[in-house]
Amino acid sequence: MMKRSLAVVCCLSVGAAAFAAPAPVTDVSRGSVDSRLTALERMVEARTDSQHRIQQQLDVMQQEVNELRGAVELHTHKLEQILERQRELYQEIDRRMEGLQAQQPAPNYDVANDMPAPSPQDMSSGGEAEAYDKAVNLILRDKRYDDAIPAFENFLQTYPSSSYAANAYYWLGQLQFNKQAWDKATQQFERVVNNYPDSNKRADSLLKMGMIAQNQGNLARAQQLFERVIKEFPNSSARKLAEPRLNAIKQPR
Repeated sequence: MMKRSLAVVCCLSVGAAAFAAPAPVTDVSRGSVDSRLTALERMVEARTDSQHRIQQQLDVMQQEVNELRGAVELHTHKLEQILERQRELYQEIDRRMEGLQAQQPAPNYDVANDMPAPSPQDMSSGGEAEAYDKAVNLILRDKRYDDAIPAFENFLQTYPSSSYAANAYYWLGQLQFNKQAWDKATQQFERVVNNYPDSNKRADSLLKMGMIAQNQGNLARAQQLFERVIKEFPNSSARKLAEPRLNAIKQPR
């Protein structure tokens, strides 16, 4: 019994050693020329297969990267379209609101399509309210936006203390805003904010100044202006437009 146990132990030891032994390594420096060439060919084929697999993986990864890049570009383009459409809608809403607010009792008059921008003399003879309405109608009725700029400038020159002055400065800012003349637009909106504390255009002027700063990449200034709109005019329509822009600025990039 003792001998049989020793024999079993010896067999197990030999078997364990066989399993634990490392995989044999082909030695191409020994054997016949044919066997050595065969071993080398197998090594080259194995390396070639490995390179092919790696290249396939790289191709798949490159394709995925290209697909992701295309998706990002598509989403970026769609986002730009949405932002542009929102800007156009806001401008249209703003023009309509201005039109409602500008409707003041005034004498009936007709503006011909080829009528030039009113001069200071025309304004003086026609009266303050009529001069203001003529300038507004160049925008709302005649769509002559370039002519409206000197019209409002002449109005302000003739009636610097007019009750319509704040609105006139705001209109000038809006006209320059639509032309993307950011610096000129900011100057007009700043006049409304700084010189007319009781004007109902202060909230919209602050909002537009923030939008301009955002378009110019001055996000710190834009954030400051949007926060000011929300704080000083919590119940205004300008706040509803300032909040999403402020949230977009605060989102981590």
